[in-house]
Amino acid sequence: MNLMYCGDKNIADGLIISLLSIMKNTSAPLKVYVLTVSYERDGKVCEPITEEFISYLDGVLKEHNKDSAIKLFDVSEDFVKNLPEKNLETRFTPGCMVRLFADLVPELPDRILYLDNDIVCRGDFSELYYMDLDGKELVGVLDYYGAWLFKRKLLSRDYLNSGVLLLNLKEIKRTGLFQKCRERCRDKKMFMPDQSAINKLSQSKHYVSRKFNEQRKLKDDTVFQHFTTSFRFFPYFHSVSVKPWNVTQLHNTLNIYEYDSLLVEYRKVKAKYLAQENKA
Repeated sequence: MNLMYCGDKNIADGLIISLLSIMKNTSAPLKVYVLTVSYERDGKVCEPITEEFISYLDGVLKEHNKDSAIKLFDVSEDFVKNLPEKNLETRFTPGCMVRLFADLVPELPDRILYLDNDIVCRGDFSELYYMDLDGKELVGVLDYYGAWLFKRKLLSRDYLNSGVLLLNLKEIKRTGLFQKCRERCRDKKMFMPDQSAINKLSQSKHYVSRKFNEQRKLKDDTVFQHFTTSFRFFPYFHSVSVKPWNVTQLHNTLNIYEYDSLLVEYRKVKAKYLAQENKA
């Protein structure tokens, strides 16, 4: 199974947790591709994920399946050439837009499942991964809020959340989707820029069940839980943003204890890496 994650060094905690959760739910060999970026401008800094960290994770993956592997690709050069100028000052970091450069990495396979680093797997996702991609650029789940707020059609919802996307890179290259998205991020300021660009410009999106990207409340059939920002109305209107590595908030705010054993393993994996790093 081919997986892709994107971002700077700040995705490290989520990357560990997400990969450990996937390994608990499939015995298949995993081919993981991580796109990273090094960038600095006007006080906004993206420090890249290091080869040392990826090498360590490669060992973790191979303990699960000897045929698994993880590779790092630095897309900084392409990123600088295609700066999302109009969106560099938004609250979304440049790293959020790195996924739009996947078509420029020739080593990536045609079929690849992109996951945000705050995605936790809790079930078999082969139904999603192996679905027919003929004529489809990408497959995803409706955005919980955006599907209502950013409707392009009066009687239907078509706005995808970009946290879980099954990509057909061959079709994306043919249609030039990501190239068009990069140009739009360069020229037009948007709310949630990369996600908005994908939704605006994709001509062959396909929608799957919410269980493959649950953005609101954990359900019995949830396969991927996405710890995205949500909103609460009681006792007052406020936003809630809890990530899976925020264990205290996970318990006290979301009342989720299901991942406790996973988080114990995560802390062990992280501690071992930090110990090795300190010795180096």
